[in-house]
Amino acid sequence: MPHRFSTFLATVALLGGSLAGAPPAAADTLDISPPGANNWSCQPSAEHPYPVILVPGTFESMLKNWSTLSPVLAGQGYCVFALNYGTTNNIDATGPVADSAAELGSFVDAVLGATGAEKVDLVGHSQGGMMPRYYIGFLGGAKKVNHLVGIAPSNHGTEGLLVPAGDDPLLAAFDSNFLCQACSDQQAGSPFLTELNSIGDTVNGPSYTVISTKYDEVVTPYTSQFLDGRARQVTNITIQDKCALNLIEHDQAPNDPVVHRLVSHALAQDGPADPTFQPRCL
Repeated sequence: MPHRFSTFLATVALLGGSLAGAPPAAADTLDISPPGANNWSCQPSAEHPYPVILVPGTFESMLKNWSTLSPVLAGQGYCVFALNYGTTNNIDATGPVADSAAELGSFVDAVLGATGAEKVDLVGHSQGGMMPRYYIGFLGGAKKVNHLVGIAPSNHGTEGLLVPAGDDPLLAAFDSNFLCQACSDQQAGSPFLTELNSIGDTVNGPSYTVISTKYDEVVTPYTSQFLDGRARQVTNITIQDKCALNLIEHDQAPNDPVVHRLVSHALAQDGPADPTFQPRCL
């Protein structure tokens, strides 16, 4: 969820026509995969048995959100996949979050069918770290997901505006969801989030890791991103508890090398990330 409206406008201009991600037979030519992702002939190894699906955040395409993490994970031997979803008014990840969760479910099924894997790991940024919880909790995803890793996820919504409307009529229309139902769904206390969290922060089956930055200016307070759950199922990480001088904020968190190391560590565990793991900070 980029925090400046200028970023939003740039995204609209760059992404016009993007459609939800899909296997090659159904994909639109504007669905450009990040490096290392969407090799539909990839077969998971014994070391990395679960394909990794990268789920972008609001306004983001898979290419923009995952251009740095995707090749890192592919280089480590994972079968990496990514999608676009929730496209409304030619803007990615702005549709109703529940509908986007159904799109994710279809994509998971396609990945499982192509790879023969039993489950997938999901890595999501912002909305992309929260939305899979609806798929897991309400759409049967719990039996298909091994681990959900959320980078600055909007698990309990934000108490601030995703885009400050001010007196601009276009922004006011935007803030009232003329262009972005997903934005309304991610406001703290929204009907969608009330439903999402009515069954608890977690469900039996998957592991959960949350990676947050105290400098997050979009999903606020940043502690609202954390999930409540048993230690053997949930780990919440604040980046600055590991690397005190790290100043990364919301939008660029998926590109941060420390975040990359935390994600790689989390995916290598049999369960959530080890809360004592110390990544290299430089």
